[in-house]
Amino acid sequence: MVPRIQYVKASDGVSIAYSQAGDGPAYVALNDIPFSHIQLEEQYGVGFQPLHEAIGGRFVRLDPRGMGMSDREVDRITIDAWVSDLEAVVDRLELDQFVLGGSGFSGVIAISYATRHPERVSRLTLLNAPARPADAFAAPASQSLAEMLVRDWEMFSENVGALAFGWGRDQARVFGEYVRACSTQELARRTYAALVSMDVTELLPSLTMPVLVISHDGVKYAPLDLSRHLVSDIPDARLVVMEGVMDLEPIFKQVAEFVMEGREEEPEADHVEPGAFRTIFFTDIEGSTELTERLGDAKARDFLREHERITRDALAKHGGAEIKTMGDGFMASFSSATKALECGIGLQRAFAQYNESAPQPIKVRVGLNAGEPIAEDDPEGRGDLFGSAVNLAARICSRAEGGEILASEGVRQIVAGKGFLFSDLGESEMRGFEDPVRVYAVRWQAS
Repeated sequence: MVPRIQYVKASDGVSIAYSQAGDGPAYVALNDIPFSHIQLEEQYGVGFQPLHEAIGGRFVRLDPRGMGMSDREVDRITIDAWVSDLEAVVDRLELDQFVLGGSGFSGVIAISYATRHPERVSRLTLLNAPARPADAFAAPASQSLAEMLVRDWEMFSENVGALAFGWGRDQARVFGEYVRACSTQELARRTYAALVSMDVTELLPSLTMPVLVISHDGVKYAPLDLSRHLVSDIPDARLVVMEGVMDLEPIFKQVAEFVMEGREEEPEADHVEPGAFRTIFFTDIEGSTELTERLGDAKARDFLREHERITRDALAKHGGAEIKTMGDGFMASFSSATKALECGIGLQRAFAQYNESAPQPIKVRVGLNAGEPIAEDDPEGRGDLFGSAVNLAARICSRAEGGEILASEGVRQIVAGKGFLFSDLGESEMRGFEDPVRVYAVRWQAS
C-alpha cells in the first residue's frame, strides 16, 4: 500500500514529509540517517508495516530534512534542525503522548527530542544507535565506507546494504538501490560531516522513560560496546543483543513486545479518594438548547453522542475520572492539574478537527478549578463530588465561550513552569462566592 504523503513546515520553513496510518496509541518511527524515504521503504522491503500490524494503533513516519521526500536543498543540518522537523510533525498531528523509535544515527534525534519533551515520549526504542556518531565512524568498517562515499556512490550504497544485511543476500543488494533513492552523494557527505560533531551522551541520564536498546553483534559499523555504554548511562534501559546482521522480523518482535508492555502498564482512570486534592473539570456544549430546537430531538441526540464519544476518549487518554454527565456536559476529576489541562487542550483540538468536516459544529466550553472536594455517593449509590471547589469549577465553565478553556488562579499556580500559556481575564463576580474570582484563559490553539 502506497502511503499518503503529507507535508508540514518546520520552524525555519523547511518542508517535512510525513505519513500516518491507523488510530489509537501512537508510535513515531525514525529510520536511519540518511536512509529514510517514506514513499519507497515498503517497496524496497525495509518499511515498518509488519511492526504496525503487530502493535496496531497510530503509526507515524517522517523523512527528516535532507533526505527522502522532504526538502533536500537545506542550509541547516544540525540536531536542533532535525528535532524541529520532528516537533513540527508531532504538533501537526497533535500527539500528546507516543512511543518514539530511532534507528542508527537517527538515535541522536530521538534522544534529543525525548529529553526536551519527556511529557510526550512514553517509551523510547533505539536500534544500533550510538550517542556519539564519531565513535561509530571510528570503526574500521565505517572508515572504509567513508572512503567509498568520497570516491564511488554506488559502491558505498551497495556496501552499506551488505554490512547491514549480510554479504550475498538479496536484501543487501536491494537496500543499496534504496540508499541511492534516499539521498544524493553530496547530501550524504554533508550529513555524515554534520554527524561527526554530534554528541548526545550528556543527555542520556536525563531520559526519564523506559528505553529499549537493540544491538547486533554482527553489524560492524555499529559496535556492540557503544550500545552497552548507552544502556549504562540511561536510568531505565534494557539491552537486547541479537546475533549476526540485521533481520527485521526479530527486531520488530522485540519492539512490539516492549510497546505492548507499556500499554498494559498504562494507568487506569483516576479514582476519587475522600479528602484528596483534586482538579475539577467541567464541560458544556454552547447553545445546546438552540441546537435541539433547530434539529429536533433525534438529530440533536446524534451530535450529543459524538460529543460524548470525543469527551470520553479525551478523559480516558489523560487519566480523568468521569464523575457524571449532564446531557450536554461532563464533570470529571483529575489528581493532576497538568493532566487536566492537557485533557482540556486535547479535547478542544479534537472538537476543532471534528468541526472541520462536520455538518453541525460542536462548540464546547471547559472550566477547571482545584481544591479538596467532598466525596460522597449520590442517591443512586454512585460516587460524586460536592463542595466549593466543585461549584467554582462549574461557575468558571459557565463563563467560557465555545472553544475556550478557563481556569482558576489555583490551577494556574499549580502548573506554573509547565509550559502552559494563559491570558489573564481579570476578576469576575461568581454566584455563591463572596469575593471576586480571577479567571485565566488557556491558550490551546497550535501556532
